[in-house]
Amino acid sequence: MLNYTTYKHSTSKEWVTFVHGAGGSSSIWFKQIRAFKSKYNVLILDLRGHGNSKPVLKDAFNPKYTFDAVTQDIVDVINYLEITKSHFVGISLGTILIRNLAELHPTRVESMIMGGAIMKLNFRSQLLIKLGVLFKSVVPYMLLYKFFAFIIMPRKNHKQSRLLFVREAKKLYQKEFIRWFKLTSEINPLLSFFRAKDIQIPTLYVMGEEDYLFLPAIKKIVATHSFSNLHVVTNSGHVVNVEQPETFNRTSLNFLNSLNQF
Repeated sequence: MLNYTTYKHSTSKEWVTFVHGAGGSSSIWFKQIRAFKSKYNVLILDLRGHGNSKPVLKDAFNPKYTFDAVTQDIVDVINYLEITKSHFVGISLGTILIRNLAELHPTRVESMIMGGAIMKLNFRSQLLIKLGVLFKSVVPYMLLYKFFAFIIMPRKNHKQSRLLFVREAKKLYQKEFIRWFKLTSEINPLLSFFRAKDIQIPTLYVMGEEDYLFLPAIKKIVATHSFSNLHVVTNSGHVVNVEQPETFNRTSLNFLNSLNQF
């Protein structure tokens, strides 16, 4: 099972589950925990092979790295903790996993808060993936990861996010990086399906105004999906919860509070 940590609230029965992105770990939420645990039960976890979660062994029950398999890892944790329903907060690739969980188990998802959401790959991001496919087995994965991190988070004010993800990615192994990278083979049809379906779950996208790879697609989604809202954070790039944590926390908690008013 995945490594996880819970913070129990003395009176609240609601849960908020945080899902990090590829190469990160639960530690990227350190600027969110205090704000959220004051009102909710909080669950943070490390995806397989990340942080303190071990890679899946060849003889394990579900060794294949697919979006459904990695999503099921998260479901296994909330099942074990007997969490019947949760709000979910994700960043980057974590938003894909949350959206996939909502598709596979819609009754388990109270709402979704999607930071730095990935819902479409533009030409530049698809080119990055093609380069990764070509070089993933011959180039040290940290060189590739640092290159990807710089392309996604290029500005000076993105440096903290960039360094944080690079530091966490150093905990991975080359083979583990390749396993995760193979997920890109199924990403385009999955994202296309997500864009086409207006899922009936309240969703808040929190995007940095400088998240040039992914923000344009989110604007289009919000324009057509009736249960979706968008908050664009100024002076922020892809990892908005790290670069502008106070704005991210305030916007997210206001969104959750508005749901409780109905």
